[in-house]
Amino acid sequence: MAALLALLSSVLWGSADFLGGTLSRARRATVVVGVSQAAGLVLALVVAAAAGAFGDDRGYLPWAVLSGVAGVVGLVCFYAALAAGTMGVVSPIAALGVVVPVAVGLAEGDRPAQLQLAGIVVAVVGVVLASGPELSGRAGARPVLLAGVAAVGFGLALLAIAKGSRSSTLMTLVTMRVTSVTILSIALLVALARGLPRAEVLMRPRELGLIALVGLGDLSANLTFGLASRRGTIAVVSVLGSLYPVFTVLLARVFHHERLGRLQAVGVVLALVGVVLIAA
Repeated sequence: MAALLALLSSVLWGSADFLGGTLSRARRATVVVGVSQAAGLVLALVVAAAAGAFGDDRGYLPWAVLSGVAGVVGLVCFYAALAAGTMGVVSPIAALGVVVPVAVGLAEGDRPAQLQLAGIVVAVVGVVLASGPELSGRAGARPVLLAGVAAVGFGLALLAIAKGSRSSTLMTLVTMRVTSVTILSIALLVALARGLPRAEVLMRPRELGLIALVGLGDLSANLTFGLASRRGTIAVVSVLGSLYPVFTVLLARVFHHERLGRLQAVGVVLALVGVVLIAA
């Protein structure tokens, strides 16, 4: 069940990242992330209230705040990188943040079976190959640098979500969203005070709905990953949860007609083989 939930989180993250990156080509990344996080917060509050989670043990609190800060930095940099470069270039670089929770999990005593360890290695290699590597992309070094910052943010966020979920998955997500929305709201107010045109913030209902959909997808991915981390080791579920670039690349191939090269095709196959080995 842990493997299935973690894999589902990858599908949701990959789909949300594709849509968020596409929307960020027409809007500022901070605006897209801000609106999407606000939509996720509304849903998280409703679900937490329905589940009676507000009285849960508050051991999640520091981890949730860390995941909110790290996550918002990672998302803003990632969407900016997706908008500036090709999705097939930056997705796997950001996914390398999985090294953070895997290393911490192994250091804390996670001992996956040998077959699972082989699967982890194969899956990580597959993720990297699935997106290129085409580091000479059309936008130069900037998307690569942004994706590198996103990798660190995502890695810390994955680790913090897993740690916070040991006390309360739902309240970890609620506090994470409160943190990220607060940070982005302050950043937006400062930008408006410094002359950001209001047209950059105002948007049509259809566009608003699509950005909200990004937030709901991201929240659902966080929720399924948090549940997976309670049922399996951090090292294993983090790798399965970080296969999202495969789905982002495939969606970019279908809708943006980005070329799926031979190396990328090999990467997709290796990622799938890694999933099978980990699940076995």
